Amino acid sequence: KPTRKMAADSDPESEVFEITDFTTSSEWERFISKVEEVLNEWKLIGSTSSKPVEKGIYNSGEWEEKSTEISFADFKFSISHHFLKQESCDRERSEECEEDALPLAMQDLLCMNNDFPPRAHCLVRWYGLREFVVIAPGANSDAVISESKCNLLLSSISIALGNTGCQVPLFVQIQQKWRRMYVGECQGPGVRTDFEMVHLRKVPNQYNHLSGLLDIFKSKIGCPLTPLPPVSISIRFTYVLQDWQQYSWPQQPPDIDALVGGEVGGLEFGKLPFGACEDPISELHLSATWPHLAEGIIVDNDVYSDLDPLQAPLWSVRVRKADNPQCLLGDFLSEFFKLSCRKESTDELLGKSTFEEEGKDTDISQALSKLTEPASVPIHKLSVTSMVHSAKKRIHKRRRVEESPLSNDVLNSILITLFPDAAEKATDVLEAKCSTLTGSSSSTTLSEDYTLFNQFKSAPSDSLTYKLAMCLCMVNFYHGGVKGVAHLWQEFVLEMRYRWENNFLIPGLESGSPNLKCCLLHQKLQMLNCCIERKKARDEGRKLQTSGSFSSVGVDQKSSSSDAGKKAQVQSLADGHKETDKDKRDKGEIGKSWESWSDSEDEFFECLSDTEDLKESAEESTVKEGVPKETQKVKAEGRLHQHSKLMLLHAEAPLYIPVTQEPAPMTEDMLEEQSEVLAKLGTSAEGAHLRARMQSACLLSDMESFKAANPGCSLEDFVRWYSPRDYVEEEVVDETGNTVIKGDLSPRMKIPGNMWVEAWENAKAVPARRQRRLFDDTREAEKVLHYLAIQKPADLTRHLLPCVIHAAVLKLKEEETIEDIPSVRKTIQQIISHSSKVLRYQNPEQKKVEEIISQLMSVEATIARARSLKANFAIDTCEQKDEKEELERFVSCLLEQPEVSVIGAGRGPAGRIIHKLFVNSQKAATTSLEDETGKASASDDHRVNAGMVSDFPPPAGREILLRTTVPRPAPYSKALPQRMYCVLLKDEFRLAGAFSSDTSFF
Repeated sequence: KPTRKMAADSDPESEVFEITDFTTSSEWERFISKVEEVLNEWKLIGSTSSKPVEKGIYNSGEWEEKSTEISFADFKFSISHHFLKQESCDRERSEECEEDALPLAMQDLLCMNNDFPPRAHCLVRWYGLREFVVIAPGANSDAVISESKCNLLLSSISIALGNTGCQVPLFVQIQQKWRRMYVGECQGPGVRTDFEMVHLRKVPNQYNHLSGLLDIFKSKIGCPLTPLPPVSISIRFTYVLQDWQQYSWPQQPPDIDALVGGEVGGLEFGKLPFGACEDPISELHLSATWPHLAEGIIVDNDVYSDLDPLQAPLWSVRVRKADNPQCLLGDFLSEFFKLSCRKESTDELLGKSTFEEEGKDTDISQALSKLTEPASVPIHKLSVTSMVHSAKKRIHKRRRVEESPLSNDVLNSILITLFPDAAEKATDVLEAKCSTLTGSSSSTTLSEDYTLFNQFKSAPSDSLTYKLAMCLCMVNFYHGGVKGVAHLWQEFVLEMRYRWENNFLIPGLESGSPNLKCCLLHQKLQMLNCCIERKKARDEGRKLQTSGSFSSVGVDQKSSSSDAGKKAQVQSLADGHKETDKDKRDKGEIGKSWESWSDSEDEFFECLSDTEDLKESAEESTVKEGVPKETQKVKAEGRLHQHSKLMLLHAEAPLYIPVTQEPAPMTEDMLEEQSEVLAKLGTSAEGAHLRARMQSACLLSDMESFKAANPGCSLEDFVRWYSPRDYVEEEVVDETGNTVIKGDLSPRMKIPGNMWVEAWENAKAVPARRQRRLFDDTREAEKVLHYLAIQKPADLTRHLLPCVIHAAVLKLKEEETIEDIPSVRKTIQQIISHSSKVLRYQNPEQKKVEEIISQLMSVEATIARARSLKANFAIDTCEQKDEKEELERFVSCLLEQPEVSVIGAGRGPAGRIIHKLFVNSQKAATTSLEDETGKASASDDHRVNAGMVSDFPPPAGREILLRTTVPRPAPYSKALPQRMYCVLLKDEFRLAGAFSSDTSFF
């Protein structure tokens, strides 16, 4: 609206016109508009029809929350919508409801089905609302403290509710956030409810009881009617039990000084401990509830109270968990995991390397002869003492016995646990036991728990690797930490070298090639065992040769070095079962290491004599492709078995299955290395040819063995046995008209430059025992021993963490089976699923492993809480079956639910035990107080405990709900719900009132 002003000077012609536009919105109006937009966006406009909420739905139902940000000028607010998720039909808002229907929030004020919910938003507990909206200062904004700002916000929400017709209560948070102060409003057709609050640090004396609170409620209502309509009262008193006097906590920390026959503190080496060292439940909260009392029935004032918890009709209990209770399994896992962050090497922890010192005492010629001509050491007895004797001598040169991290007793106990075959026994008994141990896994029942290592990529629970992980975990916790781990690992590596040099198999490992489903360390130990087996078989073959047993040396040597799987394969071939290309590839045709193919290899099996070698080479050179010149003059060698069906095509002789070399076993890091080498060869023709030659080392060896066993054979004969699908047979009619079966090589075998044809032409008739070794066990064993020797404690921890987690899961499953806790059983399955995804990779992320350990610790604490509750409620000593089942159900619910009702209140089986716990606690507290003051004599103690001590302590918290329906503000106004919630604590006094008034008739 334009206005005219006179200028400051006296010049009448000098006039200034200033235009003020009153249509421009202010910050306050824009704030109200934003609130209205959010309410419209969330579809909170209009009335809602719904059924009354069911009993207990606030606890069992699902609550949802959605929020957004709005601002008043530059002040940020967060607006949130909280509601109980219900059926979609109940949440549809419509305009067809009755005109005089009260908003749902006003109906909820009087509903008594969900008083004192155990787990809900504070506004739900104070006002019983199923839906509401809260406007609170943003995360980085200051609290709204001044009265003028509070009133401005209240005016804003009142205008927004009036403009939109929203019937959902709208609250504003004021004062500091920790005070949880809210004021709000709810509007309906002709009605309004104001939500007000009082918060004090101390309870005023005149309001420390029910009668004083009733006076406040009645004066606030200000009802003009006489007499005043009756007030409905709900009361809950909460009592806290802090001292458990029913029994003493049974779990004690292990005594690390005790060492009896392989046990430390009552815990065997190789087994993880379990349990909490302190009671994992710190407090028990008993809530005694009087759900519906009339005003005149009960008396509670500053002189006398009728509110006796034993007479309360409803009891409910909740337990408070101890903060981070000390649990043995969790401590073991945490301390072992910390090793993965250490950077020290074994040499740095224990001094100069044992292996380097050993090298100083050995001449280089001895080392070379040891590599080229390994000889068995004639030791008749094997013991722990003899195993570690040489290592001890070297260690003691630079470190006194008392300075060693591990004492001899502890070390011997661990070694006996890891190597049970290392007792004072004869060699033949020892070997029998070794073979039993190496094959034990095949006879073990493949239960779900046993095969868990496949998911975790750890090791079988009866394996040496698994036991080693358990022993290292215990040594780390009880015996010297990282230095003890380094000491034990050093002794373990020395033991591995001793067994390699003396042909003693490693116990606790399944025979055969390394299992790629296990951890890399387990694969390395399996590889070393394979090397020992080959070396042992070769040494035995040499002994047979020196004794003059030439006739059966090939078969015997092969039989002694072959495992059960190879024998079964050969037997099936002898019975006429054909082997496909895939089977042959699985057997190891493809996948040999570079070293096993390399022409520079100088390792050979023992030959019969140089003369015979030259003779056979000359005879082989006279044999052309297809038909031999003089079949009868060639001596067959290296035959394992005659084939049951096949005959040679170009000679009237049966086809013999040859003794072949075993494929070279490989660990996953060797496979990765080989893959990288093959990939670097590229895609050129030369690279492809070289790659094929590298992969055909086993094929060439088998061809040479086949030629030696079948003089006069052809490539077709070899293909019929080795790859039957590449020999095609079809029926044809010959010249005489007869139908005959004619066979020929497959088309892929006739491709020019075929690797099979090239390999057959280059293959000589050489039996397997005189061929170059495909698998150089000496070199591979030295590589494994070097790999083990350079492992730091941190590397070792990362290798064995899957085994430790595997053991922890098995321990938790074992303990859960005893307690039978469904929630724990479900959590363990989730941990297994999560762990299998994390641990399948060689170097899992540290944070993810920490998460798994944290979950395992949580499960251990839950099981410990279950045992604490069972002990407190004397379930095991309960003789009546019905009572025992009731107590078990009660304890199970306490573990899974935030609050559990006590059936029968103080008169039920659980209630009687709870009452007894409180009585014992009160007696103990009174006795200790009198002992401190020294005012009471022994006779006085009996009198006080008998009659003057209350069974329960003063309530830690008192909650009182007052409700009524009265017309406000005039006698002729509509009768509307009024509610006031009161909570009285030691250091807090809060009143939360919801007072409704008629806005049409006032």
